[in-house]
Amino acid sequence: MSFNRSNGRGLSDLRPVKLNYDVYGYADASLLLELGNTKVMVSVSLQQSVPQFLKGQRVGWLSAEYAMLPCATQQRTQRESSGAQRNARSVEISRLIGRCLRTVVDLNQIGERSIIVDCDVLQADGGTRVACITASSLALELAIHRWVSANIFEEDVFKESIAAISVGVVGEKEAVDLDFNEDSSADADFNFVMTGSGNLVEIQGTCEKKTINASQFDVLKNMATTAIQQLIVECKKTIPPVKFVQSTVAQKPYSNNGYAQKGGMFSLGSRISKTS
Repeated sequence: MSFNRSNGRGLSDLRPVKLNYDVYGYADASLLLELGNTKVMVSVSLQQSVPQFLKGQRVGWLSAEYAMLPCATQQRTQRESSGAQRNARSVEISRLIGRCLRTVVDLNQIGERSIIVDCDVLQADGGTRVACITASSLALELAIHRWVSANIFEEDVFKESIAAISVGVVGEKEAVDLDFNEDSSADADFNFVMTGSGNLVEIQGTCEKKTINASQFDVLKNMATTAIQQLIVECKKTIPPVKFVQSTVAQKPYSNNGYAQKGGMFSLGSRISKTS
């Protein structure tokens, strides 16, 4: 059995990737990332406190919150704030994002402060969690560099970039970056999170219809590794430069007209897919 991918993609091809930085002015860094028809918004902010279990220990914390807008999917879902409790899926993904980001930030060097990463899914077409992880890493790196330049942090505490991608077996073929239709019909699907140096951060995966063997898993792992390295290399080229300022207050990047500057829309899909 075989299948045809959307937009004529090959099995190793990513969907088109678009990035737009600083889409609104109050966050220390924000990013709109589009992965095909999946669109996520990430913002990063800093709080001058830590959770109760860390108070007095002179170390910082990083947490993430993930949520989907009601009309992010084809059928409207209930807004989480109107429910009696948080959506279990959103809680699980929030913990995943925070856990991954904490591996690449030296929280021992930021004092008793908390970095908060907010991830909102504007439109979902598969791969929302991996899109949020990739976007969060880019926005977090930019925010930390701004805090260093503004003398909020004494040193750069960002260790290295991370990115994530989905892979799976669809129609008996291994494929990278599954959209919703592919994910729904996949025999097996995995999410890989890796660093720019090629180290693994996390793997999530399951087989729903058929089992896979070790050779198939190795193929999926290699496809994910290649795609993630391409994502990191290409996306890092788009991070806006940081102007160093002498200040004890976090500075937001403003243009002459008073509005936050935007990094521009970057289409990486053609470059990535050609080298997949």
